[in-house]
Amino acid sequence: MTLDQIRQQCRDKMDKSVSYYDHELRGIRTGRASSALIDFVKVDYYGSPTELRELAAINVPEPTQLLVKPYDPTSKNEIVKAIETADLGLNPMVEGESIRINIPAPSAERRTQLMSQVRKLGEDSKVAIRNERRDANKHIDQLSKDKSNSISEDQGKDAKSDIEDLTKDHIKKIDDRCNSKCHEIKEN
Repeated sequence: MTLDQIRQQCRDKMDKSVSYYDHELRGIRTGRASSALIDFVKVDYYGSPTELRELAAINVPEPTQLLVKPYDPTSKNEIVKAIETADLGLNPMVEGESIRINIPAPSAERRTQLMSQVRKLGEDSKVAIRNERRDANKHIDQLSKDKSNSISEDQGKDAKSDIEDLTKDHIKKIDDRCNSKCHEIKEN
């Protein structure tokens, strides 16, 4: 493995940590309705757990409402049951062929819980990024010590410096997203 491959692999893994954090943040509820809140709720559809987004169209008719229209109207009761058991604090109501969900504004206590959840997810992502830095630095050390490679100590130090810059950049991205989401939770 070359130094450039180590750098690229490290960058790719750090990018995955950031995108995973983004994915997790989408599912955290603020006062505004978002289809991401229930997209990944698992519904027992004919004996197999299926994501809600595969079974129904999810719309946001108002800032505080979600409207779920099942593709198969017979799955309506299973969808309601899955939303209720998903522990999201949502109360779905059946209206003919569709399901309407009012999104209540979270209480001050709930907002605090959500912000601490966002921060914890952020810390977990930063730990994953630091682990990638550690692994990349180990690979660089191994290449530097291996005399069959033509890598000098200075090249190893430069590569480690690049990895450190990558780490700082990705941790800043996580912090920015965390602060943005916490602000959104406070305001909405």
